[in-house]
Amino acid sequence: MTVQLNHTIVNATDRAATADFLVSILGLPEPAEFGPFLVVQTGNGVSLDVMRSADEFSRQHYAFLVEEDEFDTIFGRIRDGSVPYWAGPGHRGAGEINTNDGGRGVYFDDPDGHILEILTRPYGSSAA
Repeated sequence: MTVQLNHTIVNATDRAATADFLVSILGLPEPAEFGPFLVVQTGNGVSLDVMRSADEFSRQHYAFLVEEDEFDTIFGRIRDGSVPYWAGPGHRGAGEINTNDGGRGVYFDDPDGHILEILTRPYGSSAA
């Protein structure tokens, strides 16, 4: 078996708010409860296991590779929900998207400030 990412833990001040945000913006299935986690399943079998944390935690970056039509749908939800977005990391290019590697990408924050990204082409794919 090759090494595959199976899941990652997403710390949250309110696990339900974070899981609901992920599900509603990305169009994913409703989360399943598993112990202290609300498990949000992505299309490639990797889950985001959202866990409430009362302690201070570092904000992480989660990038999601999507098809062009999915980008349009998700980006529509971002705009319809008045979610601020940026073309680049570090909140650069407010209200813009990027066209890296001939695709499209955009960054936005979840309720706890984790940096989410949707992109239609993997980084470096135009060089291949």
